[in-house]
Amino acid sequence: QVQLVESEGGLVQAGGSLRLSCAASRRTFRSYAMGWFHQVPGKEREFVTAISWSSGATYYADSVKGRFTISSDNAKNTVYLQMNSLKPEDTAVYYCAAVVKSAASFYQKGSYDYWGQGTQVTVSS
Repeated sequence: QVQLVESEGGLVQAGGSLRLSCAASRRTFRSYAMGWFHQVPGKEREFVTAISWSSGATYYADSVKGRFTISSDNAKNTVYLQMNSLKPEDTAVYYCAAVVKSAASFYQKGSYDYWGQGTQVTVSS
């Protein structure tokens, strides 16, 4: 079994920045793609961004384009989520996730096979 271990989130003021990381517990774990989702109480878990390990192609939700950047370190089997110009509406629990084999859509949470435990990000106004 593989665990995805996320870094701690935090509290940041609006306009500020925060970087999250996500690493697989097993160094030999290889996935097809990894992504980030967020969720607020009472709402569905929503896609934020994803990256393909092989092509490096990245995908973003419209709400974060130009503000968030996903990147990867293949040697460390780690993905990062750099969040800039944070807004109060970005407040959520952020989850990283991994697709083991190819998927029809990285935007759908059902495409992902493994999930991290989630980390709280709070943006104050």
